[in-house]
Amino acid sequence: MRSFWTEPFLWIHLAGFFALPLCVLFCLFGLAAGTPLLPPFLEVLLVGLLGTGPVLAMQLWRPFYIFAALFVATNPDRLSADQLRLLTLLKTNVQRIAAVVAAALLLVPLWFLYQWAPVAALTTPLPQVRLLGLLVAALAFLGCNLFLLLPVSVAILMLTNEAAFATTETYPADMIRRDFTIFGWQLGRVLPPLTSNFTAVPATPQPQEAPPTPPQTPHSS
Repeated sequence: MRSFWTEPFLWIHLAGFFALPLCVLFCLFGLAAGTPLLPPFLEVLLVGLLGTGPVLAMQLWRPFYIFAALFVATNPDRLSADQLRLLTLLKTNVQRIAAVVAAALLLVPLWFLYQWAPVAALTTPLPQVRLLGLLVAALAFLGCNLFLLLPVSVAILMLTNEAAFATTETYPADMIRRDFTIFGWQLGRVLPPLTSNFTAVPATPQPQEAPPTPPQTPHSS
């Protein structure tokens, strides 16, 4: 187990991958709502651009600040040296290439979802309004990109060799707010690090009670 695997935010964002199927389902519901207004290629292109562009641009230029969850984030000024090294590894060309490849691959199932949308037309919970359906599909596809690109980025971090991680320079703390996208209220500490180095406390032996002394029987003279 690598030393930086004790960072709980890595596991939280890696688990975000399991939200991907739900986003795919809502994207299908959105594409199934209403009657198409544009040619299929243009509708897919519209949903793809709106859903891919913001997340991909964020990961390319100002990657998501991984020390955040829900509406809270760890204050950049309170990060440890290992956490600053993780931020340095988020700004590599490998991360950028992986983001582009993952986003491009996600466009393939989007096209198939559009083809299958008529099958889901009777089960979609959305009103049969095409513009609303396309908006829901675009937002859901935005979630698809977020919950794919971010776990992919974290997975690359977790595969970093221990020796390479130890020699990685720490990211300048005063540049974090400029170079990363931070969501949430900034706190001193959000989550404690995970650790498996628990020291067992030996049980204190309890003193044994002496057996009761039998009563003395007086001897008759």
